[in-house]
Amino acid sequence: MRTGVIVAAHPGVEDLAVRAEELGLRSFWVYDTPMVHGDPFVALSLCAKATSRIRLGIGVTSPALRSAPATASGLASLNALAPGRIICGVGTGNTARRTLGMRPTTADRLENFTAALQDLCAGRSTEYREGDRVRDIRFLHAGAHVHTADPIEFVVAALRGPEAAAVAGRRGTGLISVGLLDPTAWHALHDARRHAAQATPHDPASHTDSYVVTSLHLLDEDEDPHGDPARDATGHLVMSFLAFAADTPAFAEQLGPEEGEAVRRLLDRRGTTSTAPDRHTKLYPNYLGRIAPQDRDLVLPSLMNTLALVGTRDDLRTRITALEQAGIDELLIQPVIDPPAEMARFAKLLT
Repeated sequence: MRTGVIVAAHPGVEDLAVRAEELGLRSFWVYDTPMVHGDPFVALSLCAKATSRIRLGIGVTSPALRSAPATASGLASLNALAPGRIICGVGTGNTARRTLGMRPTTADRLENFTAALQDLCAGRSTEYREGDRVRDIRFLHAGAHVHTADPIEFVVAALRGPEAAAVAGRRGTGLISVGLLDPTAWHALHDARRHAAQATPHDPASHTDSYVVTSLHLLDEDEDPHGDPARDATGHLVMSFLAFAADTPAFAEQLGPEEGEAVRRLLDRRGTTSTAPDRHTKLYPNYLGRIAPQDRDLVLPSLMNTLALVGTRDDLRTRITALEQAGIDELLIQPVIDPPAEMARFAKLLT
């Protein structure tokens, strides 16, 4: 299976991209969550200038954050710095919107946004709408400004539902998901994408690869799989899950008793409620960052096992093989403790 890394955009991120390239990782991604992370276009510009081979991805942007013309200009500008190496993930803005105290956008708007980006980034015209006004737009500059000759790869962010997977099928894109390590769920997503793609002609340059974002902890001999080192390495994913549940009462009601109690403890610890108008300001600081020691008790073994890869070398290879057989093309990890060392262990594990 191919391997890659995803991190929060921050100063010095280009040094991690260089190290990832040296280790032979296939891709290097940054998040697009404006209220808690740096800007992905700035970060990937630095990475593009510092590297020569590794693919560079945004995971993921959204029409609820950026307009199609501005996003396409940013992507095509990156493509001028790193021709043929750019990947753009697109989604409904599940996290980025929630950090604003807002809800994600719709699948229809996501599909229109994706189509516009595909057209513009390939040098084609596209329909642009503002209220009742509709205009055909295209890049009016080329050459040194933007690059549309080499294709940009697009992937649609999907959870368990079929709507986003169907968008990927109709648009001829790949899929990306966070913490989705259930092969059965991936089979369902791929079926939904294939079904939607059957009646839709696609550009021959379309990419349909599938990516999964997770965290990974290789256990030392006789190490507790749920001890502090494992919780620290995987806790950012678990805490992101709990924050989503705390922010989404209907989802929290579907959880088991232990997980539901963890959500209640998180809300109490952050001094907010699931309906407070300002809860986003309490739940999302340090989002996807290294967890505080006092929050280790919230990192439940059940959620660690569901969202992350923890185990011996043989355990991890078995789970990764199952994901590969379910159609996953690339495994992306987010290192939070010692990123260079974690990337090196990850690269070694799968070689």
